[in-house]
Amino acid sequence: MEDNIKKQLDEIGSLVDSKIEKAAGQAMDNAKGEFETSLKSEIENLTNKFVEINDRIDQSEVNMKKSFEGAKKATFKGELTTAINDGVLKGLTEGNYNSAKFEVKAAGDMLISGNTTGDVAEIDRIAGIKAEALRADHIRGLIPQGSTQAQTISYVKEANAEDGAATVAEGATLAQSDIDLVESTVKLEKIGTFMRITEEMLADIPALTSFLSARIPQRILAVEDNQILNGDGTSPNLDGLFTDGTAFAAGGFALAVESANEYDVLIAGLNQLQLNNYKANVILLNPTDLHKIVLLKSTANEYLKNQIYQGLQPSVAGVPIVTNTAVTSGKFLMMDSNAATQLWIRQNLAVEFSKDDSTNFRDGFVTVRATERVATTNYEPKAIVQGTFSTAKAALETA
Repeated sequence: MEDNIKKQLDEIGSLVDSKIEKAAGQAMDNAKGEFETSLKSEIENLTNKFVEINDRIDQSEVNMKKSFEGAKKATFKGELTTAINDGVLKGLTEGNYNSAKFEVKAAGDMLISGNTTGDVAEIDRIAGIKAEALRADHIRGLIPQGSTQAQTISYVKEANAEDGAATVAEGATLAQSDIDLVESTVKLEKIGTFMRITEEMLADIPALTSFLSARIPQRILAVEDNQILNGDGTSPNLDGLFTDGTAFAAGGFALAVESANEYDVLIAGLNQLQLNNYKANVILLNPTDLHKIVLLKSTANEYLKNQIYQGLQPSVAGVPIVTNTAVTSGKFLMMDSNAATQLWIRQNLAVEFSKDDSTNFRDGFVTVRATERVATTNYEPKAIVQGTFSTAKAALETA
């Protein structure tokens, strides 16, 4: 097409040239230097047509240039530079306008992050609420439990026994025995917590009610675990097993065990219980201490774990080992739980939801409360042996 237009221009140019030469010849023949009006009109028409075609060529070149530039990827920097060079800020800087505007309009790469708003892409929602693991087993499951409707638990203990029992000769006077009976009392203590959540949160988050009903009690039971083990007996604390239990004593094994280790300590502790006429039915350890025992090796560098594991349940001399993170690492406790202690429950663990709290009704909140009332009665301190491995090993180690 472009070659055809150029050909037309060449032909028109030649015609214009011939007409001009003809007009010049007429002007020379005419004394007044004039030429025919019709010839003048022909020259003007040809000239206008030449200009028109030439303008079309120029416009075609301009359009091609714009098309090429439009195909280039637009950038903010590039468009801003072009706009400034085209004088977009001229009116603003000269005070003729109060603002200036330019637009960047070009196709570009599409990204989810840059070209979408909201959840345009499909989302798979996993059912339920994920949370970190809490303690699965609790100390209350290891000791006897009882229920009560009272505020205080009272029990009678034998104390200061004097045993005069002995063989006597015929007609001889029997030796006298006596015991003291002492009343001990413990008070029911409350353990609990609460949280306030909005009505919208309860209504809009699926399974939140059941999640809280299961989750909050675990927090309460974790506190109960610590109180059963370590409470100092001063209200509102419970009587703890480590607090009331008998301290480890090496007895006949004192300074007699070479390279004493944790396993040796447990054997000596079981012996201490049996010397007091109690038979241990549980050994409580922190998981780290159990695994430390499992890693013990003989002088031949052989693991001694077969002394701990004869099946799935670890044990020492037939007494089950129970691990619990409520037990402080480095400490141990063994007991005849049936004789040693009991957990009393006045109000079992309960979770309640209520609007009747403070400004809940006005502000649209719900209070979630979890409470229990319990007490521990540690009847026989000698039925419990407790201590720390480092102290116990030092007491057993040969001098």
